[in-house]
Amino acid sequence: MSQSSSRTDKVWNRKTAARLFNATWDLLEKKRRTKDEVDTMIHMAHASRYHWGVVGGPTQIAIGEWQISRVYAVLGRPEPSLYHAERCLEVCRAHGVGDFPLAYAYEALARAFAIAGKMKPSAASLKLATAAGERIREDEDRALFFKDLRTVPRARKRR
Repeated sequence: MSQSSSRTDKVWNRKTAARLFNATWDLLEKKRRTKDEVDTMIHMAHASRYHWGVVGGPTQIAIGEWQISRVYAVLGRPEPSLYHAERCLEVCRAHGVGDFPLAYAYEALARAFAIAGKMKPSAASLKLATAAGERIREDEDRALFFKDLRTVPRARKRR
């Protein structure tokens, strides 16, 4: 493969990852989704993460894992939400990724534990998220993070 085609592939993967991420977010924000939209949202989140894995670094990979966790949390599916939240945190720790990706890793854990009905781990993750959020450098990013953190549901015992 020539260098020109390799560069073209990288650009395509980057654009595809970003487009899929944004389209997933559009469906996440939708109040009511059809079953087809739910399936599309799940597949797009995974596809975005795949493409970031091809061309992105640890930060993009962590954010991709966070988004997948959020999709499953919104759908009320704690097991895959927790799996991807843990992967997000693992990537952050393994590569020294801090700032908002680390804060969002803890937010994802708090959310996943909450929908799983695990009160103590959710509360512990909320504390870690809050501490990490206070260290976010950019004021706008920090404000957005704390706005999102307030949407983490309270953990309730699952039946």
